Amino acid sequence: MASIWKHPQSKYWTACFRDFSGRQRRISTKESNHRLAQKIAEAYEQVARAKKTRAHTQRVIERLHEEVGGEPLSAETVRAYATRWLQQKEPEVSPRTFDFYNYAIPKFLGWLGPKADSALSEITKTDLIAYRTFLCQTLSAQTTNHDLSAIRMLFLSARREEVLFTNPAEFVDGVRARNGTQIQRRAFTIPELQAILTSADPEWKSMIYFGVYTGQRLGDIASLTWNNIDLQKCELRLVTRKTNRTLILPLAEPLQRHLEALPSADRGSAPLHPRAAATLGRHGRSAALSNQFSDLLADAGLRPRKNHESTGKGRNVSREGSSLSFHSLRRTATTLLHEAGVPQQVVQAIIGHDSSEIHQLYVAIGKDAMRAATARMPEL
Repeated sequence: MASIWKHPQSKYWTACFRDFSGRQRRISTKESNHRLAQKIAEAYEQVARAKKTRAHTQRVIERLHEEVGGEPLSAETVRAYATRWLQQKEPEVSPRTFDFYNYAIPKFLGWLGPKADSALSEITKTDLIAYRTFLCQTLSAQTTNHDLSAIRMLFLSARREEVLFTNPAEFVDGVRARNGTQIQRRAFTIPELQAILTSADPEWKSMIYFGVYTGQRLGDIASLTWNNIDLQKCELRLVTRKTNRTLILPLAEPLQRHLEALPSADRGSAPLHPRAAATLGRHGRSAALSNQFSDLLADAGLRPRKNHESTGKGRNVSREGSSLSFHSLRRTATTLLHEAGVPQQVVQAIIGHDSSEIHQLYVAIGKDAMRAATARMPEL
């Protein structure tokens, strides 16, 4: 019969029982109440000795949850919980992140088919591995892992809310690139940047300057207005689209001179890059602008010309990769600052790292150190 034991230095009881093979098992009940811990131990033993199906195990867990907690374990369907989770996430994350969730989760529900209307607890690790295999058939390893991250977040939330007793996605690993085909992103060299600037029109030249001298993302640069610029203080102020973080960055001297040479606008709300802002406004994403930059790279002889015609397959297809893109300007800014001897913490503060830990470094760095850092940036 199952028994319980408590280590002198622990507040929780440990369940002691034997499984179907007679092997002794010890599992923490995570419970300090003697009576409830004994119930949990007996339930563990019932499941372990019976060697029953997962469905039987789940019923035991649900009955135990009701006896111990006083209320039944939720039998919410996959679709119902996913819908509720998306509604909960919308005000919590950036619009870009929510768009990703709102794309990845319905795709998973579509793959599940009728099973999407069964209980969330019916989804197993085997189901999720099968879905991973399905993604791998058409997507790159990077995109497959990205889509899986949304599914992990969904089930992790269900476990935290105690909608699930166990998380089936916890040990579903990502996939590796096949045969070393993973694209290695890199920074631009100065001659490459000069070649791109030669091919670019004035608006794209300006955006490239911002990419190099601020390290910000394409969507954020396309969204800039004159209100974001303080020429007297030589500062750029913006709220990033991806992380919703406020950044105050010193303007490097080449970027400052570039801005002073631009014609002034009648309104502070006027976009710095009108065509790019209009394109971003129409599509809501920077993909169209990325395609335009790809054409610039092709004009400069830095990559083959990309075919932008629709294949009718949407995002469910592996994309052609390249080691160079507009995001490479972000890497370029980081590389140039490091090569100029700027301390790592200052570089992270200027680029605007995503983690909260780096945000705290940013707060502590101070404007003088950041201004000294941008002063070391080279001319293009």
